[in-house]
Amino acid sequence: MGFRIDRRRVVQVVATLLVTAAVAATVYRVLAPAEVSTVAHAAYPAAAQPPVGVIGRLPVAPLIVDGRLRVYAGHRQVYADAPVDGRYRTTPFWSYRRWPAELVGVVASGTTVVSRWSDGRLVALDARDGRVAWRADGPVPQQRSSVRRTGSATVWDPVGLYLTRTPDGRDVLVATGDGEERGVDLTAGRELWRSEFGTQCRNDVGTTPTGQLVSVDGCAGEAAVEFRDAATGEVANRWRPPGVTGELVVTPVGCRTATSGCSALRTAGPGDAAGRAWLVGAGAPMAAPALDGLDTQLAGEQVVGTVDGVLVGRSARTGTELWRRPDLGPGRVIAVQPGRVHVLTDARELITLDPATGAERSRFTLTVGQDGTGYVPGAVYAADGYLVVERLREPVDPDADDQAYFLTSEPLVLAAT
Repeated sequence: MGFRIDRRRVVQVVATLLVTAAVAATVYRVLAPAEVSTVAHAAYPAAAQPPVGVIGRLPVAPLIVDGRLRVYAGHRQVYADAPVDGRYRTTPFWSYRRWPAELVGVVASGTTVVSRWSDGRLVALDARDGRVAWRADGPVPQQRSSVRRTGSATVWDPVGLYLTRTPDGRDVLVATGDGEERGVDLTAGRELWRSEFGTQCRNDVGTTPTGQLVSVDGCAGEAAVEFRDAATGEVANRWRPPGVTGELVVTPVGCRTATSGCSALRTAGPGDAAGRAWLVGAGAPMAAPALDGLDTQLAGEQVVGTVDGVLVGRSARTGTELWRRPDLGPGRVIAVQPGRVHVLTDARELITLDPATGAERSRFTLTVGQDGTGYVPGAVYAADGYLVVERLREPVDPDADDQAYFLTSEPLVLAAT
């Protein structure tokens, strides 16, 4: 007895299978892990020499790289534009995307730009053309609060991503995450060491200019400041500031970028908000009383801060007064970089001083177009003679959405100092 074959049903089944396969292939192509690298087609731009003053405004926060490019962070993309002194953001010079991972941090040293992703992956790009220099696995990053639309936290203050240079001249990247930290050779992407620790008893602070990772470690008892060799992962020193009992809070000061290359620390215990300041280097931390106040900043070997309403420069090591500027009026230091101290007055005039002498390098009103000066400065970034400031609506409401939080749709003002 034979079976009757319904040819129409067979055709329908085959057609359904083909459609399903096509849909599955399309979904795979769209959702499968992938990366897209769009390299530069133009020549690497020369270093710019813009005139002093406001250059323009930007919708997202730039990282100044090699004095030639601006690098930005997107949700799943890191990209650059040029020239560095362009008035507006332009078509990407190069771009690198990953899917489905999210971009969580970017740092740069020389012509190497390192991006960190939500799956822990580290990808280094050559800033000169955007080509991938190396890839490495890192610890899964700690969760952080949502990043606002400017992306300033991703490029100016990346969590758990540090740079330092060892005494023998080796550049090292340190990535820390949930219960783990790793040291990576910045040039080749080779893992140098890794260490695991308790997630509730250790907190990484930053790196020093002499090749050390600084952490607060309480896993073995009373919390202490731990200095770890960034090239080997070996603990070189454990230190607890005198007079501090109980909880220990440590804040990096005088950092070259974000929390990397920090020349000093502030330590505080319960009930002591200001704490004490210490210079760090190859030896034991050295007390720096001139840097104790929260309204002081370290610029190289000089401490700059307000004393009785007057901006004063002092020696970080001896506390000796070097200069004072009673003529500046009300204002505050908003950023420092090598050879420059940036002061923003209450009238939104940006005054840049030499930290060693107090001599004025430049002065101009920090505004652009018809935006005016009715704003509150938010996050600030300074590098290679440039300054970038987020402008917030007054009064500042940290719980407001981005439209109500920022002054305009292009809230960042870029200036050459």
